[in-house]
Amino acid sequence: MNLTAQTTLDRFPLDVVRDLAVTNGVCVRPVLNRVFDTQTGTDRVVGVSCGSTLVSKCPPCAEANRRLRMQQCREGWHRDTEPEAPADSDDVPDDEPTADDDAESTRRVRSTRRRQDAAELPKVEMDKRTVGATFTAPNGKTYRPSMFITLTLGSYGATHRLPHHVPGKGMVPCECGVAHGRTSPLLSTPVESDTYNYRRAALDALHFPKLVDRFIQNLRRCAGYKAQYFAVVEPQKRLAPHLHAAVRGTVARDTVRAVAKATYHQVWWPSHQRPAYGCASNPDMPVWDEMAGAFVDPSTGALLPTWDQALDDLDADPAAQPAHVVRLGSQIDYQGIIADSDAKVGKAVGYLTKYLGKAIGETYGDDRDDLHPAQLAHMNKLHAHVRILPCSPECANWLRYGVTPKDADGHVVPGECPSKAHDREHLGLGGRRVLVSRQWTGKTLTEHRADRSEVIRQTLAAAGVEMEDQNALATQTDDTEAPRFIWQPIRPGEERGPRRIPTHKEVLAEAIATRIRWRTQYEQAKQRTSPPGDPPDHSGSATDDASAATAA
Repeated sequence: MNLTAQTTLDRFPLDVVRDLAVTNGVCVRPVLNRVFDTQTGTDRVVGVSCGSTLVSKCPPCAEANRRLRMQQCREGWHRDTEPEAPADSDDVPDDEPTADDDAESTRRVRSTRRRQDAAELPKVEMDKRTVGATFTAPNGKTYRPSMFITLTLGSYGATHRLPHHVPGKGMVPCECGVAHGRTSPLLSTPVESDTYNYRRAALDALHFPKLVDRFIQNLRRCAGYKAQYFAVVEPQKRLAPHLHAAVRGTVARDTVRAVAKATYHQVWWPSHQRPAYGCASNPDMPVWDEMAGAFVDPSTGALLPTWDQALDDLDADPAAQPAHVVRLGSQIDYQGIIADSDAKVGKAVGYLTKYLGKAIGETYGDDRDDLHPAQLAHMNKLHAHVRILPCSPECANWLRYGVTPKDADGHVVPGECPSKAHDREHLGLGGRRVLVSRQWTGKTLTEHRADRSEVIRQTLAAAGVEMEDQNALATQTDDTEAPRFIWQPIRPGEERGPRRIPTHKEVLAEAIATRIRWRTQYEQAKQRTSPPGDPPDHSGSATDDASAATAA
């Protein structure tokens, strides 16, 4: 950066430069790397986008991720040809557990008989197709509809709600007796927090992904074809997770409701009703015994049962019951979406991805200081249960319940599981927020990202402009098969070393200038190519042209 540019940049505070970066779609938290060119012996500092999916951390990266997911959703929803599964993985067989199931389920055999309190599932002959069926109207027009399904969990207790109409009674206020307005911060918080079932709410959140797996398996068996889906897990205002799913093809509405009613997931884990350690009655935690190579009681020195031993005891008990059963709630929304209804498809895609940039813990707002006391108390009580409940067989929280976690060693810290499911930001939902079946588009997310760049490259090429090589500094190999470019992250404190490192403001300024140059070239290229014909088709991107220009 020359002296004039540096002097100009110094006049603007970092906040102004950051706002300008957000406006131009530039990452505001770039990760600095020093790139060495082994052929020339030179090096340069390169900023790489942080890739955050949360608006609170990096708005441009979160928006780029959201638009990429929009493209992925739209491209697979109404396909009329069979896609191939991504080359790096095979699709999950319909009648087999998904990869998210516990490894124990493949070794320990349990009865597959359905629970007596669960409805039976209809039996339909399976077709291997993944595309939806077509329907011909009397006027000869062919339609290929698909579904937009919303699933919720059951109630854990009464929550504050808006006045609602009850047949024969008219408008009825909230159970607390108050007619709340739409902006009331009390909405969706418990009416009586002492009777609200926070433990079950926490367990349902921790095991919600498994319940979704079961629903998809059951839906496929009852649909008669290998239904593909693009689903997003979001929190409701009461902080319970719910699912929005775009499903290719259609299944009868009554069948979907029957499948949801019959779907459940049983958690066959050791009992973890009440903590035995790290609680008010026994604040001490189990300790690791180097001689025994196991965790022991801190007072008696007795060995804690291993994970396998605890499961053996469970298998040996003929009266054993699952530690928890997760079920879907009765509120189910089903909408039919027709492929040629662009407005309705676009609205549904936007709704599906609307809150991808918000963390579960940001449901009431980004700033905790701005939360209403009722909202803060509700979140705190839910987090208190999520924090101490086990999230997996390997979870360190098992030591609170007197069981050694699976494959535990002396490095496990009792009661401190590293899984993000336990933190306040996720509130039990530590897995992926976006769930996509492998034959939705037949592409990986990286390939979808490359498609967006290809749209820009074609537009620039049509106007005679050569697109800058985004992989110019990739770890290419020279004739000796040795990597040409070597990337090394810049560690904190290196800026005080003898070699100058660009400041955060300078990195942002350079990225903003580059982005503006790219966008200008792209807009000019579109203007040059528009008279003879339209730009290359990119209707599947679900994005506007300006946002597509930022994909480069």
